[in-house]
Amino acid sequence: MVGSLVAVALGVWARQHVGTGVAVNLAGFSSGAAAKAWLGSAALVLAIVQGVTGRMMMRGYADPVTAVVHRWSGRAAVLVTVPVAAQCLYAFGWSGATTSALLHSALGCLFYGAFVTKMLLLRRPGVPGWLLAVAGGVLLAVLAGVWLTSALWFFAGHGLSF
Repeated sequence: MVGSLVAVALGVWARQHVGTGVAVNLAGFSSGAAAKAWLGSAALVLAIVQGVTGRMMMRGYADPVTAVVHRWSGRAAVLVTVPVAAQCLYAFGWSGATTSALLHSALGCLFYGAFVTKMLLLRRPGVPGWLLAVAGGVLLAVLAGVWLTSALWFFAGHGLSF
């Protein structure tokens, strides 16, 4: 329920916010779009690491280092999404201009709702491991959708440029 509220609240705020149209350039990148594409790609790679290490832990193949890698790759993945989301919300708000933009806006809000849900499940006693695995899989799938509707589009048009 809380995760749903987070996703809806982000969507409502983004819909009400009038985007400035100004993207903030980050040091080392030629544009705000390049920065978002690369940070989003880093988040996706880290989320894939999360999926692999999570699966290893569920199957019992993990050593103590795997659990540390799992926790820190997840923290880093979410951390690098924050400036991307802040910039998207600030510069563009909610966009329904195209189907891809609408899907990207919805998936971006859903990502943070899914993240909150997974974090709350982790702290709840008695949650079955399979449910955590499903929540993690949903989180990875949603982030992949966000990446497919943004970074992939950027790289297809600009190549792997910074």
